[in-house]
Amino acid sequence: MTKNPATNGLAVFPRRSYQQVREQLLAGREIALLDVREEDPHAQAHPLFAANLPLGRIELDAWTKLPRRDVAIVTIDNGEGLAQVAAERLRTLGYTDVALFDGGIEGWRAAGGELFRDVNVPSKAFGELVEEEAHTPSLSAEELQALIDAKANIVILDARRYDEYHTMSIPGSISVPGAELALRARAIAPDPSTTIVVNCAGRTRSIIGTQSLRNAGVPNPVAALRNGTIGWTLAGQQLQHGQTRVYPEDLEHGQQDAARARALADRAGVQRTDAAGLAALQADAGRTTYCLDVRSPAEFALGSLAGFRSAPGGQLVQETEQFGPVRGARFVLADDDGVRANLTASWLRQMNIEVHVVDGLSSLDFKSQQGWSAPLPPLPVVDEVSPAQLAQWLAEDPVHTVVLDFTSGVNYNKRHVAGAWFALRSDLRAALAKLPGDTRRYVLTCGSSLLARFASADLREIIGAPVFVLAGGTAAWAEQGLPLETGPTRLASPLIDRYRRPYEGTDNQREQMQAYLDWEFGLVAQLGRDGTHGFKVLRD
Repeated sequence: MTKNPATNGLAVFPRRSYQQVREQLLAGREIALLDVREEDPHAQAHPLFAANLPLGRIELDAWTKLPRRDVAIVTIDNGEGLAQVAAERLRTLGYTDVALFDGGIEGWRAAGGELFRDVNVPSKAFGELVEEEAHTPSLSAEELQALIDAKANIVILDARRYDEYHTMSIPGSISVPGAELALRARAIAPDPSTTIVVNCAGRTRSIIGTQSLRNAGVPNPVAALRNGTIGWTLAGQQLQHGQTRVYPEDLEHGQQDAARARALADRAGVQRTDAAGLAALQADAGRTTYCLDVRSPAEFALGSLAGFRSAPGGQLVQETEQFGPVRGARFVLADDDGVRANLTASWLRQMNIEVHVVDGLSSLDFKSQQGWSAPLPPLPVVDEVSPAQLAQWLAEDPVHTVVLDFTSGVNYNKRHVAGAWFALRSDLRAALAKLPGDTRRYVLTCGSSLLARFASADLREIIGAPVFVLAGGTAAWAEQGLPLETGPTRLASPLIDRYRRPYEGTDNQREQMQAYLDWEFGLVAQLGRDGTHGFKVLRD
């Protein structure tokens, strides 16, 4: 790695300007514009196609999300110096075309670039464009409540992940995550006069789910619940909690459903492949290819195609830049019914993504029992300490033994080793300044201690005290019944690794929810000002 004394020993990387990145996006050439800050600062302002890949997780995620080592990568931050460190780590992992964005986030703005708030913005902006151009019908919270009160002939289908539905839901609704809607709707509502109402937490998955059913030719009247559970709450209406209503697993789809989905995908420009073509796509070293199984996670767990990751179709459309952060890459989708992959692919193609569907698959083809695991670089050699030994150290010398937990802030609040400090790997030097000054040894952990292993190398470069990693992580500690704490008891770093969505949880402020809706309403105008998206909504 080239080091330059004039740059204080930092590795030298080329820089990319706003105009260069924009030209790459407009040309459809592969580029990974990576915002390497934590998720909360990323959500405050970022370019449309800047995918969030936090510095602290690069070793865990890079080989999955950036499978081609010679793909063009540009790292960006807001002047914190994280982009430089991320570039160095990516180069160490074998990436050969890594550059820094010139000027960071403010440089993007100064050059005339549009900046976006929140997360999964490409998908949310696309959803707003779909509603505007396809005139997707919707009902207000008050209108739906009146139908419920009148015991009208309706079914309410919740298009979110099951865990989101379980947390809070519209009364009487059924969990039918996005890609399952077109596959299950006819069986759930066999009477074509039954009105189907699709909801999510905000707007995007309601719009896409509703339009999916319309595009798929479902004969029922279909409407989105306008503004989802946010709109329901703002209307002063009560949500349910802890519900478990889900679609029956044994519902059969008809050949007509598959034929309609295929015709829709063909209209959108989706490409097709078979087993031989799939092997050729996977072997093509000149392109980034994401192979994704759009069936439900439960089906994926029972058997899968070799080389395919689980990416339930509804979430894939909702989080395209997280499943495939390389803009200009191609996606290959698979299912065993001919409905879910084609419907999902039709949306991805409208989002200007090259997408292929593997044709002719049945449940017999999904037979790999090995599942999928993230490819990882060699794990650092560390000094491990058992949970029992750490418990003894903390009992005998709690003042001079410091436990640092590098798990997510959400997981830290759920449970952590009693006395452990929450720390961000990207904030390590600042975190150390908040710890007791007479520490004699450090013990690092996270859920499994995988991330802690990589953090240990960073810590060894900074301090002289012994560094250990907790064998098996906090999970092993908990399994042995050792003391745990909950809540933000000791924060050496701020809880900025996850952006708090205004539509999740049960304690959101009305002002935040309304501001979120107002932001979504403005996304189509932002898309127009940005001009790099290439979205094209199918017309009837």
